[in-house]
Amino acid sequence: MIQRILAMNDNQEILNLYVELLNEEGYEVISQMAAFQDLDLIREIKPDLLILDYMINGELVGWRILQMLKMSSDIASIPVIICTAATRQVKEMESHLLAKGVRIVLKPFDIYELIEAVHTALGKTEKSVSEYIYTSQ
Repeated sequence: MIQRILAMNDNQEILNLYVELLNEEGYEVISQMAAFQDLDLIREIKPDLLILDYMINGELVGWRILQMLKMSSDIASIPVIICTAATRQVKEMESHLLAKGVRIVLKPFDIYELIEAVHTALGKTEKSVSEYIYTSQ
């Protein structure tokens, strides 16, 4: 069964990169550029993983979505990766985020760092071709 990833970001190029990289890794990626105020989309899509930008369109949308997600018992167990350039804000929250099981990938990121974070979040232990190439260099 193909694992589904919901990626949210306000940058279409980043979303396209997620789709390209993670499709090659065997995941189905649904990208979402517009922020939303409730969790209905997450419930509808039923992703195995959520990749959020901490800030979307200059607001803490990703942070709010993460808070709502973790307070919703039916979807709180969905793994989350925060992939963001908001380094200072995320560093301030890092211990709290890690304690909640949220992985952090800071932009600009190395593509293998993102792929490794995704594999880890989804419990994938076997090496993919890209991981093999990366570790062999």
